[in-house]
Amino acid sequence: MRRWLPGFVALSVIWGASFALIKVAVDAGVPPVWVALWRCLFGAVTLWAVLLLRGERAPRDRALWGHSAVVAVLLNTVPFTLFSFGETRVSSVLAGVMNATTPLFTLLFAVLTVPEERHPGARRLAGLGLGFLGVLTVLGVWRGLGAGATAGALACLAAACCYGAGFAYLRRFLSGRPESVTTLSALQIGCAAAELALIAPLAAGAPHWPGHAASAALLVLGALGTGLAYLLNLGLVRSAGTTVASAVTYVTPLWSTALGAAFLHEPVGWNALAGGALVIVAVALTRPRRARTVQQAEDPKGRQPVG
Repeated sequence: MRRWLPGFVALSVIWGASFALIKVAVDAGVPPVWVALWRCLFGAVTLWAVLLLRGERAPRDRALWGHSAVVAVLLNTVPFTLFSFGETRVSSVLAGVMNATTPLFTLLFAVLTVPEERHPGARRLAGLGLGFLGVLTVLGVWRGLGAGATAGALACLAAACCYGAGFAYLRRFLSGRPESVTTLSALQIGCAAAELALIAPLAAGAPHWPGHAASAALLVLGALGTGLAYLLNLGLVRSAGTTVASAVTYVTPLWSTALGAAFLHEPVGWNALAGGALVIVAVALTRPRRARTVQQAEDPKGRQPVG
């Protein structure tokens, strides 16, 4: 058995389960912005603990902190809140499929902002078109969604769009940094926790005890899905390369669909399955043909987003 396979499976399960965990929290009455804050807070504590155990220190570079704060807005503060809001109106199954469009938005923003991506080629452009056709299929636009479901679906799609902008920003401003992914991740999630700590009380009032199940879901969502998962992803990049690590994108919506159906009893229509398959094929088409090397493992672009 390939040594990287257990890490690959664990990472796909953790990120796939995040949508079900969000659903448990919001169904228990946790406001979306507080879901985002708790997951970032638990994730930041986990990452900073690992950083200290490794003997690494936080950089003092003000520019790095500034870029980390911007990345936190795009990859954590806004999309985590949007996905949580979206799941107050749509299923975790639909949210997981919407999250799978992230590579499509990443390519779109890269074409607009990164000079070497200005000419993506016919194959990758076809992938973009196919991907958004998949989104329309998942949404079942021919039958209408209803006002609430439409708002929830658009919120999840906007979250994936934020991920795309965030990864394009990472590529342009942070891809050449010498710091480890652990350091960069700790800075990013720490900034997100600080941003949300300022916003959450103003937007949703004081926190309340949501019950044991929702509290456990938030703890797992933060410590594993927003903390240790970053480190698992780095280990996967180092052991198997970025091509294998990026393939988690294809598996995550399968887990989110299966877990949502099995544990939350959410319906899975044919259009969700067909549209999800179209999105996965589209993501495969938009991948560049040239494989990146394992030596690029410290590039922050190696980090994958999660809903």
